[in-house]
Amino acid sequence: QVQLVESGGGLVQPGGSLRLSCAASGRTFSSYAMGWFRQAPGKEREFVGAISKGGGGRYYSDSVKGRFAISRDNAKNTVYLQMNRLKPEDTAFYYCAATGSQPSTTATRYEYWGQGTRVTVSS
Repeated sequence: QVQLVESGGGLVQPGGSLRLSCAASGRTFSSYAMGWFRQAPGKEREFVGAISKGGGGRYYSDSVKGRFAISRDNAKNTVYLQMNRLKPEDTAFYYCAATGSQPSTTATRYEYWGQGTRVTVSS
């Protein structure tokens, strides 16, 4: 089993930046590909980005590509989401997730989920 805890969310102005962290429990973090998803009020949970077990493969939704960057530090059991040039439409709860298989854009492929961290982009 894996426990995931997100942090780093908050209120930021349009054009600003935030760095989200997702800390995982256990000693087998490198056995999991990781994903970031977000869910805004009244909308479905949507894929944001994913990273392979070793960090060599990184994938992004079209809406965040070029603005967001996913990374991981397996020694720290942590995955990050660097968010730059934030827009009001980025406002959502952001969730990290883990899968023992390959990274995926589909939420149902992930076995473990954190509780989310709130990101609000507003002036």
